[in-house]
Amino acid sequence: MALARAERGELVLSAAGATDVGKERDHNEDVVLVRVDLHLYVVADGAGGHAAGDVAARLAVGSIEDYFSTTVKAAHSAAEFDQCGLPTGARRLSAAIHRANREVIKMSRSSKHHRGMGTTVVAACFSPRSGLLHIGHVGDSRCYRQRGGHLELLTKDHSLLTEVLEQRPDVDDSVLLQLPQNVVTRALGMDERVRVSIRSLAVVEHDRYLLCSDGLSAVVEASLIAEALAETADPQAAVARLIDLANQAGGPDNIAAVVIDCRGGGHEQALPASSHSRAAPRVDVQDEADPELLILGIEEIDTRGRLDGDDLIRAVGELLGKRPR
Repeated sequence: MALARAERGELVLSAAGATDVGKERDHNEDVVLVRVDLHLYVVADGAGGHAAGDVAARLAVGSIEDYFSTTVKAAHSAAEFDQCGLPTGARRLSAAIHRANREVIKMSRSSKHHRGMGTTVVAACFSPRSGLLHIGHVGDSRCYRQRGGHLELLTKDHSLLTEVLEQRPDVDDSVLLQLPQNVVTRALGMDERVRVSIRSLAVVEHDRYLLCSDGLSAVVEASLIAEALAETADPQAAVARLIDLANQAGGPDNIAAVVIDCRGGGHEQALPASSHSRAAPRVDVQDEADPELLILGIEEIDTRGRLDGDDLIRAVGELLGKRPR
């Protein structure tokens, strides 16, 4: 069990995290990280490759932690928002998870014992200057927020069922019932290119956040999670209570949980991150009838080489020039 506190101005964050093997597994492949000094919190749920899921999870968490440790100075000197209005803390978190993915893939290719290993991850980092919590995830490990007595799921599982909902909502129920319920469509170690879902949220006084693996969320009803978070004041006790609930429900999987409390600051109302941002620079393209909405995939931009700002603008301009008239 890890417990830490950090103060910056009036806002105080306290957090605790723990894992448990559960009732049916013989080894633990879940890993948690609580580094309040780095304002960083992570849960990873490893799987696959001759019981090397724990290796993947530890490697991913260690890589993210190392990235944050080595970029502290740069993060402190950087503006809270870049020239396009993107939170630099969110970009830092995404970069850390992408780096972790590369590390897991590298390890999985180095030995047959590690082949096929991977891990889901959910991570949160706090930016004291802006009061924003940045959340990044890959897979079905989750982040919840309890605010004003209401529990809200902040992440969306990267699962087969979610893919069906997004792409094939007309599929017959009989087909859906035959689909496996626990298949993830994204994980670190699956592919060299990974899509990391990122969002930034304003933190207010009395917020409580939960990061967890599916060993908790898949077996404990949301109402019971909300009740445990509401009735247990101390983060460490809340983590212990949540793990007990998962084990009482049979503990079919490893269990991981991190609870983050936000106290002080005096702010009861959250503002959207966009209220701090600046408008993105316009890319001028010669066209007498520019469309109101332009759909452009970033995959179409070749960024394999080292592009400076002018190169990237030129690449976008070339793509825009190729669109149908």
